[in-house]
Amino acid sequence: MAQLPENLLRRAAEARAKAEGIPVEEALAEMKGEAPPAGADAAAPSAGAPAPVAASGGPVRDLDAESSKFGVPRPLLDRGMRARARKDGTAVPAMAGAAVAASPAAGKAAPAAPAAPGGPPPAAGPPPGVRTQRLLTVVKAGAIQGTTKEPQDKVNVWPHLLAIEFVALLAMLALLTLMSAFIDAPLLEFANFNQQPNPSKAPWYFLGLQELLAYFDPQVAGVLLPTFGMIALMFIPYVDRNPSVRPSDRKLAFSIFTVFFMAASILTIFGSFFRGPGFNFVFPWRDGIFFDDLKTLLE
Repeated sequence: MAQLPENLLRRAAEARAKAEGIPVEEALAEMKGEAPPAGADAAAPSAGAPAPVAASGGPVRDLDAESSKFGVPRPLLDRGMRARARKDGTAVPAMAGAAVAASPAAGKAAPAAPAAPGGPPPAAGPPPGVRTQRLLTVVKAGAIQGTTKEPQDKVNVWPHLLAIEFVALLAMLALLTLMSAFIDAPLLEFANFNQQPNPSKAPWYFLGLQELLAYFDPQVAGVLLPTFGMIALMFIPYVDRNPSVRPSDRKLAFSIFTVFFMAASILTIFGSFFRGPGFNFVFPWRDGIFFDDLKTLLE
C-alpha cells in the first residue's frame, strides 16, 4: 500500500473508516501497516461524524483544504458540490473562510431551493454561466464507403455474351471461306460397291461407336449405350448442384467430365490407329496406320 499516492490512500482510508465506523487515522495507519497513533480515537473524528454546521443551518465545507488534500482542482469541487445539491434538491453547503468570494462560480450560480410539496420539480440543466463538458464516444473504425452488394462472376446474355459469340461466328465463317477457296478438300474417289476398302472405317468422330461394335452386340453398342450416355449427360446438372465457379470446389464435375472424356478418347484412338484389315487389332508402330483419310492427307 505504501506505493500508492497519498491522496488515493487517504480516500481509501476515509471510505473504510466510514464503512467500519473507525477513525480515519486508525484506518490509514492500518492500511500502511503501521501502529495506530496514540489518542487517535479522541483526536481524529470518525468518518461518520456530522460535518460542521453553518449559521444558516447547512454544513460548512473548506474547498481549499479539500483541493490540497485530494489533489482535485477547486473549481471542479465547487461544480460537483452544486450539481449534487441541485440533484438532491437541497441547499448548497456554505464554504468556510473567504473562499466563497474568490470562487468565480459562487457569485453566478444561486443555490437551488428545495422543491415545494406538490409544486413543479426543479429545472434540470446546468446553472447559468456554467459550461458542461462531455466525453467523446469511441467509434469503431469502418470503411469510408460501404458496398451494397458483393461482385459476382456473371455477365448478361444480351448484349455481352451474344455479341462476343456473334463476333466469333463471323471470324470462323471468314476463316472457313478462305480455306475453302485456296485449299482443296481431301476427298476420295467415288464409291464403288464392288470394291470396298479394307478396313472400312467411319469418320473419326464415329470411330468410338464403331469400336464398341467390336465388343458388344449392335443393339447394345449402337442403341443402348449411346442412349444411356445421353441420359447421363442430361442428369449431370441435377446431380452436381454446386454453385461455385472455383475449380477447387467442383471435384464432382471434374470427375464426371474426366470419365466421359477419357472413355470417348480411348475408343476413338483405338479405332483410328489400332485397327487394321478386317478391323483387327494391330500395332501402328509395327504394321502401319490403316486410316484412309489420314493416308490421303499424307499423300
